Amino acid sequence: MNPLKTLTRRDFFKLSSAGALGILLNELRFDEALALQSSVPTQGRMTLSGIKLYDSPSFNAKVLHAFGKDEVVNIAEQVDGDEGNPYNKNWYRIDNGYTYSGWVQPVQTQHQKTVFDVPAGGQVGEIVIPFVDSKLYPYYYAKKSYRLYHGSAHWVRGITVTREEKTAWYEIFDTHDRKTYYVPTYAMRLIPYEELTQLSDSVPASDKLIVVDLATQLVTAFEGQTMVLSQRCSSGAKGTKTPLGNFLTYHKGPAIHMTNQGDALANIYDLPGVPWVSFFTGIGNAFHGTYWHNDYGRPRSHGCINLPSEAAKFIYRWTAPVVPPYTDYIHLPGEGTRVQIISSNS
Repeated sequence: MNPLKTLTRRDFFKLSSAGALGILLNELRFDEALALQSSVPTQGRMTLSGIKLYDSPSFNAKVLHAFGKDEVVNIAEQVDGDEGNPYNKNWYRIDNGYTYSGWVQPVQTQHQKTVFDVPAGGQVGEIVIPFVDSKLYPYYYAKKSYRLYHGSAHWVRGITVTREEKTAWYEIFDTHDRKTYYVPTYAMRLIPYEELTQLSDSVPASDKLIVVDLATQLVTAFEGQTMVLSQRCSSGAKGTKTPLGNFLTYHKGPAIHMTNQGDALANIYDLPGVPWVSFFTGIGNAFHGTYWHNDYGRPRSHGCINLPSEAAKFIYRWTAPVVPPYTDYIHLPGEGTRVQIISSNS
C-alpha cells in the first residue's frame, strides 16, 4: 500500500509550504511505494541511439554494448543502481548487463484481431506493439510516414482491406497534418467506449483537485481530503518551465499531434499521437502520456506535465470536461477540474 494514502490534502499543503515535502517523501520511501504499484516490464524499447549496457548498474561500470534507437530488448528484472535523476535509481537487467530505466520505454507486443465495424464518427486506438511505421497508402510496400510508438493514440476513421495483399489497415486521421495515414490492424487496439467514461463521476466537481509540485516532480490528485493518485512526472525544463499558478483542465483530447515546427526555436519536436491530453493553458501546457522517455522525476518537457500513459489516462478520465467517446477534442473555456502548480522549495 502506498504510505502517502494516509497524507491528507491539508497535510500536503502544510508540508509544501514548509519546504518539507521532499524530506517526507524520502522518509516514506515514496518511490519504492510507487514501484510496487506497477509491474516490472518484460520488454523495453531504446528511445535513443547509443544507450549503454553496463556490467553492473552503475554509470561508472564497464560498457558491454551500445544499443541502437528503437532496438527492442527483453527485460529480466529491475534492480536499484546509480541515480539517473534524484527520483529514479531503477535499472533494467538485460541479458548479462544493466541499463538505466529512464532511457528505456516499457513496451509490450500484443497483436490484435481486426475490428471491421469502426463507428462512423471515429474511434480512438492505441499502438500495442513496440513500434510500427504508418503508410501513405494501405499497402505493405507503400511509402512510410510517421513511426508510431507503443502507447501512442490515434483517431481511427475507418478501415481498408486490400484485395491484392489481403491485408487490413486502419485509417488514422492526423489533425495537425490534416492527412490520413494507414496502420496495420494487428498493431492497434481500438479503445472500447466503456474505457472512456468519467471516473468518480459522483464526486462533486468542487472536491476534485490536482496539485503539481515542481520541486518534487510530483502530481497528486485529491477527492476532498483523500489522495487518489500520486505519480512522479517530468515538468518543463529550463527555458520552457511549467507555469506556476491556478488553472482548469478546460480543453482535452485523447490523441494530439504535438509539435513546435514553424516556431523560431532550436529544439524542435514533432510528436504524433500524444495520448490522453488534458490541457490547462491556452498555449499548450497539458498533462499527457509519454512514449519518448521513461525518466520521470527530471524536468525535461517543453512546459507540459509528462506522465506514464496510465496515469495520464486516469487524469483524462477523472477530470472535467468529459470528452464524448466519439469526439476527438473538446474546448470549454471556464470549465474543467482545478489544477494548482506549486514549488515546495520556494
